[in-house]
Amino acid sequence: MDDVAFGLALRRVRLRRNERRIDVAKRAGISQSEYSLIERGHLDGIPLRTIRAAAAALEVRVNLIARWRGGDLDRLVHGRHAAMGEAVTARLLKAGWEVLPEVSFNHYGERGVIDLVGWHRRHATLLIIELKTEVVDPNELLGVMDRRRRLSFRVGRDHGWDPAHVGAWIVVAESRANRRRVAEFRELLRAAFPEDGRSVNGWARDPARGQSALWFLPDASPRGLGRTLAPRKRVYRPRPRSVPALAS
Repeated sequence: MDDVAFGLALRRVRLRRNERRIDVAKRAGISQSEYSLIERGHLDGIPLRTIRAAAAALEVRVNLIARWRGGDLDRLVHGRHAAMGEAVTARLLKAGWEVLPEVSFNHYGERGVIDLVGWHRRHATLLIIELKTEVVDPNELLGVMDRRRRLSFRVGRDHGWDPAHVGAWIVVAESRANRRRVAEFRELLRAAFPEDGRSVNGWARDPARGQSALWFLPDASPRGLGRTLAPRKRVYRPRPRSVPALAS
């Protein structure tokens, strides 16, 4: 819905309710001139909170939809999440794991969905994986992972597995914003997830113990696995100096 259509929608709701502009504006806590601009679709320069207040005064909810190149960004985010799952699953299958996507649980009122659950039969090791396209709230993320680790043995038994070891991975999509966010809360995150991408490949091949790892997935392909949490460093090699030719 564009700006003009949005304003027209508010106008129609107002007329249906048989209200004046000044009545809606007062209820929204904004000026009548601001409300008039909104109804006419002139939204440039009007704060989002003002637009939401005007809509709420008419019992209209405002939802934002971001679009990029003609499509919804929500689809792009979900597509990236699915690609991450495909990449991690491919590597685990190659290492001899069984992998289940989107595993739901409901135990004593604790409900949720685990992005990926892996089972290594030879070592009786269960692996729970959280895929993050964006790191928004590290504290909430740690709380979610703590709850899933507590329930991991029960989740395993629900699928006929009896885990001897439990591993937990947080796999984060590579981006500058995510690296900044993780660096900002590095001590907190590393206290709970001390291992990084340098150890996950070796552990996945021989998971004879539990593991708690947070690492970045640089791209949505199996070759992207195994990168470290440490920032990438550029290596500068000195150029060989040219030797002037000797005069003959």
